[in-house]
Amino acid sequence: MIPRAVAGVILAAGISFAARRARSLSRGGAVAATMLGTVAVAAGWDWGALVIAYFVSSSLLSRVGRTYKERRTSPIVAKGGERDAVQVLANGALYGGAALASLIHPHVRWIALGAGSLAASAADTWATEIGTLAPGAPRSIIGWSRVPVGTSGAVSAAGTAAMLAGSVFIAATMMALGWTPAVAVRVAAGGVGGAMVDSVLGGTIQARRWCEQCARETERATHDCGTRTRLARGLEWMDNDIVNFVSNATGGLLAALLLR
Repeated sequence: MIPRAVAGVILAAGISFAARRARSLSRGGAVAATMLGTVAVAAGWDWGALVIAYFVSSSLLSRVGRTYKERRTSPIVAKGGERDAVQVLANGALYGGAALASLIHPHVRWIALGAGSLAASAADTWATEIGTLAPGAPRSIIGWSRVPVGTSGAVSAAGTAAMLAGSVFIAATMMALGWTPAVAVRVAAGGVGGAMVDSVLGGTIQARRWCEQCARETERATHDCGTRTRLARGLEWMDNDIVNFVSNATGGLLAALLLR
């Protein structure tokens, strides 16, 4: 384990440094990603390869049409561009915890838990990155009304297809790394379930704010016009990072339960 952990530090630090240079991670995000990668590789090369595949695929997708997507979503989303430490941990903390638990007490359910959370995160990320490229306005999963691009809880045909593809990508990568189809199928199901929970929470209790100056709904505490916003609906503390963590945990727990 110790040689793997040392190798994990070197490998994860190298990838995080490259991601930092490419503006995919902030400084804090790079540190958090290095820690996560180190724990994953220490748990096993397959654990490390899976989280690297997730991170590389998500980072590449985020760079496709980046300027166009930022222009469409910047009035809405609270965070954009570089992922900070909170975002990295919201999407990867459960995977890191499952990897650590597998070191202490190896069991197949740990990988189901960790990979299920990673599949939910990949499903949500792919849906967002590809869905925001699609023309037209998406629909709210609650009420089915048209909403601006970037609105949490919004769905589209392109985004839904990407959601399924992201979850299947994690499952297919698992099989390529040697895990059985029985585990991979449950991980894919957990990923889809977690991503759906993300949409429902985003459309119901996630904090939505209002800019009086622009008369527009947003998730930003300070709108892009410079005006401080007020809470319009949802829970003040329920931001996108918390929604991501809860939905990823749902995906992991669902995969682990299905493995029974």
